Amino acid sequence: MKNLIVVLIISLTFILTACVAKEKAINVKFEGESFEQKWALKDLNPDLPADWSQYEFLTFEFNATSTQRFFINLYDAGGMRRLRVLPFQGAWVRASVPLSNFQKRNVVGHDMAAIGQRGMPGYGLGFTGNVGSIDKIDSIGVLMEAPIGSPVLEIRNIRLTMAAEDTIISPLPLVDEFGQWTPADWPGKARTIDELRAAWDEEDKGLQTGNFNVSKYGGYLNTRARATGYFRVEKIDGRWWFIDPEGHYFISTGSTGIGPGGSFARTEGREYIYTAFVPEELTQSDRRLGRASFFTWNLYKRFGTDYYEKWKDFTVRRMDDWGLNTIANWSDAGFGRSQRKPYVATLSGWGFEARTMGMPDVYAPDYAGIVDEAAARQCAPLKNDPYLLGYFVGNEPPWPGRENELINVILEGDDTPMKAALKEYLTGGDTPERRRTFVYDTYMKFIRIVNTAIRKHDPNHLNLGLRFGGNPPDDLVRASASIGFDVFSLNIYGYSAYPKQLSKIDELTGLPIIIGEFHFGTIERGLSPGLRQTISQQERGTAYRYYVENAVAHPSLIGTHWFQWWDQPSTGRGDGENYNIGLVDVTDQPYRELIDAARETHGRLYEIHSGKIPPVTRQAQTQ
Repeated sequence: MKNLIVVLIISLTFILTACVAKEKAINVKFEGESFEQKWALKDLNPDLPADWSQYEFLTFEFNATSTQRFFINLYDAGGMRRLRVLPFQGAWVRASVPLSNFQKRNVVGHDMAAIGQRGMPGYGLGFTGNVGSIDKIDSIGVLMEAPIGSPVLEIRNIRLTMAAEDTIISPLPLVDEFGQWTPADWPGKARTIDELRAAWDEEDKGLQTGNFNVSKYGGYLNTRARATGYFRVEKIDGRWWFIDPEGHYFISTGSTGIGPGGSFARTEGREYIYTAFVPEELTQSDRRLGRASFFTWNLYKRFGTDYYEKWKDFTVRRMDDWGLNTIANWSDAGFGRSQRKPYVATLSGWGFEARTMGMPDVYAPDYAGIVDEAAARQCAPLKNDPYLLGYFVGNEPPWPGRENELINVILEGDDTPMKAALKEYLTGGDTPERRRTFVYDTYMKFIRIVNTAIRKHDPNHLNLGLRFGGNPPDDLVRASASIGFDVFSLNIYGYSAYPKQLSKIDELTGLPIIIGEFHFGTIERGLSPGLRQTISQQERGTAYRYYVENAVAHPSLIGTHWFQWWDQPSTGRGDGENYNIGLVDVTDQPYRELIDAARETHGRLYEIHSGKIPPVTRQAQTQ
């Protein structure tokens, strides 16, 4: 029955394709630094009204030759409303964009990624914050920033609808049995399992160890400081360092997401676009195998039924060869605790609430007890582990800079202890300044409670901070330094780590700094280039070298963690991201250009951070 349903869906899709094949499409060729094509409504569809407020969706069909994100801009006399689209490559998609997202900023999500984007059936939808009324629209534009290679977007059948009509039209299927994007081709694309096994064997034979002269913890053997048996931080001759358990200087070079699970592709309702799925018997026998975790299925093909232990052994060899010394955020906990490499622990259980933009209700009478229990459960078992670098207590809170929106969310939400505390506080005056003060006070209560509980149950390890995103306000940075962080962490997605920003954080906090996330991608393999793009795989390596070396040249910067180990699924993870950001691809083959560059940089970091040699100066080509 299931196969019959799939066949019927595919047949219906082809019929729909035939019905619209003769419709004239508008072609937009993106060229230049920032290119926008704009049309009056009547030039797109004479039936489009100016007042869109009575409709639910902007529905249209499109086909993009590139996975580069583009923007849909709505214009009226008062300005622009904007949403961001992550398109599939080389596929016709029918999209129904919810008009509500043009009118009001999203305020539901526990971190910046969750609040900033949404996975749709045939694309990813991003929220930019450019919102307003839609009752007097006069024109529509599509914009692409820094297009690579003059990509083309075809658009047809633009209209307003009351119901969503999202579907993927053609070609079908889009994903092969290895999880690769079918419409695209590239050197090294796996055609058969025999080709893949040959590539795996070649990498296996080429891995080497012992090239970096480091301790078992990754510290530089030619250095010496006080050893405590655990990682700590120390400022020496004006420069901050991690100190490993044996007393050697240490700079943390890691990757997030080191694990055998991969990102799960979203399959429900779009089964017809996949050639094959992970076999059902494997999903039932092993929780690590997700129904559409093609990366995991390929590991199973590579290593067999005991793939997990073999994967761990092989990954340690890779990290030794590549110069990576840290199992960073979002990684497999079992691998981290195997005492093979230093690792970070990502803590949870603090009550981050999507409905209040990630802010926990610290005013609840049992909140401190809940936090204490969560800290005891997670930290006490790790307190004697010398391989633990430290704890991250949270990730990218979305409310900094949006404090007034958070206040409104609380006031409009359910009756809670936090709402009661807020209403009582505002009886003394309801001003933007007081609203912001309440948010900051609430944050400070949260961090004090959490940091106290962590220290109670593990006095031995570092508190690595909250992993702020973007550019947090100065007051928030300064406040965070006074309540128990040993290291200030933030995620910086840029072509550099912004030395001026690092210096400002250094001045405001006096703490060493670690970068929890950064990456570079390119338009290849049906994947988007991610948050920072380059023109090729070779230039990804160039970008890595420039970013890491120039970051570590700062005297307070003691770690950089790449996001992430494997590529995201070409059809998008849960929120629609389909980024070419892996050190390895979906078939578990490394991006050699990136790895070779990273290896060379990792061998230079001690001398760069010591001020003995300068960082590289060549920046990557991005357009």
